[in-house]
Amino acid sequence: TEDTSRMGQQFSSQMSDCAIDADGMMMGSHIVFPSQISKYPYFPSGTKSLLSKVLTRDVWDACKDRTDKYGYTFQQCIFSGAKWVNSGVGVYAGCHEGFYTFAPLFDKVIEQYHKHSPTDKHISNMDFRQLQCPDFPADEDAMINSTRIRVARNLADYPLGTCVTSQQRREIEQKVVSALSQFTGELKGKYYSLGSMTEDERKQLIADHFLFKGGDKYLESCGLERDWPEARGIFHNDAK
Repeated sequence: TEDTSRMGQQFSSQMSDCAIDADGMMMGSHIVFPSQISKYPYFPSGTKSLLSKVLTRDVWDACKDRTDKYGYTFQQCIFSGAKWVNSGVGVYAGCHEGFYTFAPLFDKVIEQYHKHSPTDKHISNMDFRQLQCPDFPADEDAMINSTRIRVARNLADYPLGTCVTSQQRREIEQKVVSALSQFTGELKGKYYSLGSMTEDERKQLIADHFLFKGGDKYLESCGLERDWPEARGIFHNDAK
């Protein structure tokens, strides 16, 4: 088709701008597709992302031809940070298994970002009474209006958002909404679908500082914003 032809011409043009040499190629916004990263990535001087720090030639050679069980490639993992060299981290996994498939990369990223080595053991303690939470000084306490704790969870039977299909995303939404509908007491609330909420609901959620939106170039590059806003939404209890 004409669109496919134009895309092919764009791809060829962009490939000529990728500064490929015998040893590698320069990363930057001229990279359009993950598959363009065919040589060892070089980063512009001054790049500070974790990707640029841990992606040694040994890591590249070990991972460049690997894919996870859903077909997510190493080039897709590093694409966002390769394209946007001002990223803070710059890497995304396609599924839980990907952290093991691409362990030479992710082990280094996790160790530098979270300070956990591959041999460390995760310890869970759900007893809130053991939390060490000293009171804030009076002057700091006076400045705090609210606090927010972010916890991310994924369903074990599905890939992560970077790799999930449109059908899988809809299935995930259905399962999550079904579970949320069973909440009672102070947890009981309402699920707002981004695709079907009313304009009044949208304005109120924005005013309440709850609503999120698309358009993040880093998330777009790693595949997290495909089919936006399909099968996305927000839930909060009645008391917000």
